[in-house]
Amino acid sequence: MDGDLQRRFGINLRNERKARHQSQEAFADLLGVHRTYVGGLERGERNVTLRTVERLAERLHVCAADLLGGG
Repeated sequence: MDGDLQRRFGINLRNERKARHQSQEAFADLLGVHRTYVGGLERGERNVTLRTVERLAERLHVCAADLLGGG
């Protein structure tokens, strides 16, 4: 249970990157962050704020809830 949403966000972010056929480096450039940050997000190692989720969703042109949802 602990960290489930964080891991779900990471999985959804990875799925979004793969759907775009982008490397972590290209995806990080799109998001305006470092590649290692994207890797940490995808592995569920980073604790992001809701504002960060919103900002990343805006840059991806997706709904923030879609990045947090699923199960």
